[in-house]
Amino acid sequence: MDKEDIISIVSDDSGGEEHDTRAVLEPAIRSVVDALGGYENSSYRLGDECYGCLKDLKKIWRKDDTDDERTVARIFWETRVLPNDLVPILLETAGKGALEDKRAIACADLMTAMTWPIDLAEELRELDEEFDKGTDYTQLLISHLHYKAALLKPGVMGALFGLTLPCLAKTAKERQERDVQIINLILYLIRNLAFIKDLPANLHSSTDHAEFSTLQSRLIKVLSETHTLDLLLTIASNAATDPMFNGWNVLILEIFYLLFRGVAPSSLAPDQTKQPAQNLQRLLAVEDQRRRDFTRKATSRHSRFGTTISVKLNHKKAPAEGEGDASTAAAEDGSRSLVLHRQQAIKSEVGGLLDMSAAKRQAALKGKKLDELGREDNLSLDARQILQNLARTFIEACFNPLLSSLLRDIKAERPKVTEKDNLRLLYVAKWFLEFFLCVRAKEGQTTTLDFGLIAEVTERAWIVWVLRRMREAVEDKPKLWTELQAGIECLTQLVLAIDGMGASDAPDVVDAAEVLQQQIIYNGELLDIALESLRTYREGTQSLAYLDASVHLAYALLRMLERWGRKRGGEMYVRRKAKKKARRKNKDGEDGVPDVEEEEPRQDEEIIHETMFSFEMFEMKFAHADITQTLLMYLSRYKEFSSPEKMKRVVNLIHRQAVRAKAEGLFFQVSTLELFKRILADQKSLPQDRSSKDLVALITYILRQFFKAVTEDSFLIIEAFFPKTRGAWKQYSSWEPEPKTERSVVDSRLPPDVQVKKGYSWSEQLGIAVGCLVEDSKKVLVEWTKQILTLAIGERQRIIEDTDGSSSRLSDDEDGDKASDSDDDAIKPSRGPSNDAIAKFTDYLIPYVSDEEANAATKDPHLKLVFRLLNFAILDDAADEFEWYIPAAILPAEMQRNLNVINQFLEHPLDLSGKKASEMLTKKRRSRRRRRAPSADGSSDEEAVEKKRKKKKETKQYKSAQFIDDSDVEYGDMETFLAKEKALRERMALAAATSGQIATMKPTGTKKRRRKTKEDGAGTRKRKRGKKSEQEPEEQKSDGEQDQGSSSDSDPSDSNIFGSPKRSPSTAQTSPREGEPEVSKPAPQPRPRPRPRPTKAPQRRSSDVILSDTEPSVVSAETKDVAPRPLSVSSAPGGDSDLDDLTPAVPAVRKKGRLQLVVSDDEE
Repeated sequence: MDKEDIISIVSDDSGGEEHDTRAVLEPAIRSVVDALGGYENSSYRLGDECYGCLKDLKKIWRKDDTDDERTVARIFWETRVLPNDLVPILLETAGKGALEDKRAIACADLMTAMTWPIDLAEELRELDEEFDKGTDYTQLLISHLHYKAALLKPGVMGALFGLTLPCLAKTAKERQERDVQIINLILYLIRNLAFIKDLPANLHSSTDHAEFSTLQSRLIKVLSETHTLDLLLTIASNAATDPMFNGWNVLILEIFYLLFRGVAPSSLAPDQTKQPAQNLQRLLAVEDQRRRDFTRKATSRHSRFGTTISVKLNHKKAPAEGEGDASTAAAEDGSRSLVLHRQQAIKSEVGGLLDMSAAKRQAALKGKKLDELGREDNLSLDARQILQNLARTFIEACFNPLLSSLLRDIKAERPKVTEKDNLRLLYVAKWFLEFFLCVRAKEGQTTTLDFGLIAEVTERAWIVWVLRRMREAVEDKPKLWTELQAGIECLTQLVLAIDGMGASDAPDVVDAAEVLQQQIIYNGELLDIALESLRTYREGTQSLAYLDASVHLAYALLRMLERWGRKRGGEMYVRRKAKKKARRKNKDGEDGVPDVEEEEPRQDEEIIHETMFSFEMFEMKFAHADITQTLLMYLSRYKEFSSPEKMKRVVNLIHRQAVRAKAEGLFFQVSTLELFKRILADQKSLPQDRSSKDLVALITYILRQFFKAVTEDSFLIIEAFFPKTRGAWKQYSSWEPEPKTERSVVDSRLPPDVQVKKGYSWSEQLGIAVGCLVEDSKKVLVEWTKQILTLAIGERQRIIEDTDGSSSRLSDDEDGDKASDSDDDAIKPSRGPSNDAIAKFTDYLIPYVSDEEANAATKDPHLKLVFRLLNFAILDDAADEFEWYIPAAILPAEMQRNLNVINQFLEHPLDLSGKKASEMLTKKRRSRRRRRAPSADGSSDEEAVEKKRKKKKETKQYKSAQFIDDSDVEYGDMETFLAKEKALRERMALAAATSGQIATMKPTGTKKRRRKTKEDGAGTRKRKRGKKSEQEPEEQKSDGEQDQGSSSDSDPSDSNIFGSPKRSPSTAQTSPREGEPEVSKPAPQPRPRPRPRPTKAPQRRSSDVILSDTEPSVVSAETKDVAPRPLSVSSAPGGDSDLDDLTPAVPAVRKKGRLQLVVSDDEE
């Protein structure tokens, strides 16, 4: 080996220069390329180690992953390895039928890597400012154009497509992972070729430049001839069902995005065979217009003699007198003369010729962004026809499946989905929607495209996703204006599609359109986007295509809303975003009571605030200074409008502001007047269509209004130099605020509900509400409320008497012992209605005798507050007239207490320290609660909500409490009372042991039973001692079920209120205690017996708890089948320690502040 061939590697710690990477890699790459093969007699012959060399080239290519200079890619381009070696190898293998040849697959792998798209923005961002100063990517971009031209040679794409056929022909079980990778490789190669952008067409360039400007058209033709487009359509149509095809849905989306982004849908929808003639006619019209403009401004034949005009500035002002140079004095006082040598000065204004800022404005216009989203490809007629058929087939077979699969993967956050795929999806959906609408408009009634083909974009999930992406684009830093533009264009086509659905002949399509319109208006986010996109536009920040998309969205949305308003002819409530308000603090720095109290939303509910919406209100919101500035900026480019439709949109929007909203004051600015002046000067050069005539008429109207306002207020001339902020334009416009009197007549909404401020008890809140009615001289409504309570109490009391008996209190038995102890006579506890009586209660619907009562119950906020405090309810909140009712769960005792509280406040009004009762109220927000869906087992959430309400229920403090002395003085000495009670219990236990009866119950009952007639099927029956009737087991069963239901329905009182350990019914005591004789014969059914009170106490409040402190009855085992009866007696509130000796007890249902004790004597 020669010494020159030896590569010496020396480690220099002192820091020598790095080795030249190119000098090391280039010889190795060239030797490997030479070993691939070569031409022999005009035919390519593969080398012996061709496959190994291809693998070595792929290994060397990976070195560019860490090289910013892309050295390997540059060497590959210089060796021309792709057109001279890879393409011939592919044609010699796969092109001749060897579809599974490894060398062909290796060539396809290298081709895909070498044509991979170059992200210039990302590459330049990663360059080092010091070491990568001379990096140039122009050579790499040119190499991609040559690669694309080489791969479009005859037979190459057919050979590449042939590599996928054996993989697709295999069944799912036979197909391996390598087969899926091969298909994936070919799809990426197609993506790479579609990504390479053609050079712009230029008639004065070379033939190579002309060839590189038509590569995209050739690619589309080749893909169609090789049936590759059919493969793409097959994958897209099965993306939602086939797992393998679903893995390529993102790649298929990108390919369609690259194929269609270079052509406008409106130009692809018409018949393409007529397009060349139409383009020629359009170009001739443009040329004729330019010729006429030039002729109008051309100089005359006398221009060769020249023109000299002297112009004197401020000629009315006399020059200043004084010594010195006259020219200097004239320059100082502004009266010097200027000489113009332009013939335009004869007819044109001198001020415009002297204005030096015109050149600056023209220079600024050249730097504006045109479009960052789409591009314009110079496609041939054949390519456009292929794309037209491809687009139509895609809509008919692939649109809904592909979009549904992509949306599902995006929501699942699959790794294959990138941020750019969201942008591509928005653009593709917008493109095909626009193409769909253009084809339907062209074909008319004979179209075969149904709205069901685009049903996916009308689904709620799609609209929500689009709005969320736009929201994230705005909130991102920096803002993603390109993605926001794609979302605006997508929403524009969606609005146009919904508008077209509303004009359809199919009733179901019309109904679907109305539902979509209702949802869009109620949601309100799309309406906000339409306003914000125009309001936030800044020239130079967003592109002109973004401005055009924003104007189009506003125009389409306002047209749809106007038709919706004319069709409905009224107003509706829409959702409003709840803004978080900071809690206000008082002077001391502490949190004060807010003017409007908001209810805390429950965890299982969503609070939705609503506000009134009408088209007129939205149109007034559209009259904004920033929106006007954006529209004028769009109008200033009137010479660049490519179609009259753009002029029509901006004229329509300005007309809505100046005429419909009466906000012509927004246009009273110097810059706006100067724009109008230019448009009127170019009036003859405008297109002769309706939109241009409407523009001239609108400008004339605004100018007339301006000079009319100047005559009224000459100070407006000074104001025209300053921007109109907020509502400053209103004083110079014909807009007038709506009179309050008329507004109250027109506004048919219900007045807002009120509520009492926090910090007051229930009884005080009721007193304040009653006081408000009395202050408003509406005491008759208070009397009506008392009458309602009285009638409801009477109705339910009659049900109780018919069910439980003529008296609701226990009385002494007529056959009993009248000479009993005083203690027994004193115990006469009040008893609530039975469960049977409560079950018969129904909701009491409040009747309206007159229209005044109906209007008050619907519109009077103070009366409605009283009804809500009394626990009244409304049948239907959405009804025009509210129907109130008293729920069946409210017992007569509670209604009687409410009635007593109202009477007390009428006699003794609540002391509010000199303030009025109305000052204690605040407005209550109108909100609608959206509850969760019922659970899977069919149970409603109302039970859970009711339990939560009971836990958080506020203890009511009645006003009557101040008239009752709540103390232990009435009971005397507590020790003496407890001793007396203990002796009484011992006597009762002894009497029970000797007589076999419960000591607290009389031998015979005092309540008369209702005899069932024979018509009821039961007849009369008599129970004898020691015998059971035929129906007795059923009664025991029902009694047991009733006790069980009472136990299960009990409130928080299910816990042991006595502190003693619980005992289940199965372990109930059935044997006598120690020291007590055993009862041999069965005891008769005992009845409760009153027990005397120690002292006469005042009337007890309902909140006092009545406990049973009586010793349990002793029943032998032989009497365990006898149905037990509940025992309930009153006790002193103080309680004593002997209550812990009671036998196991099952607490019953606590009814409105009353606690009953059920003593179980049976074994079960």
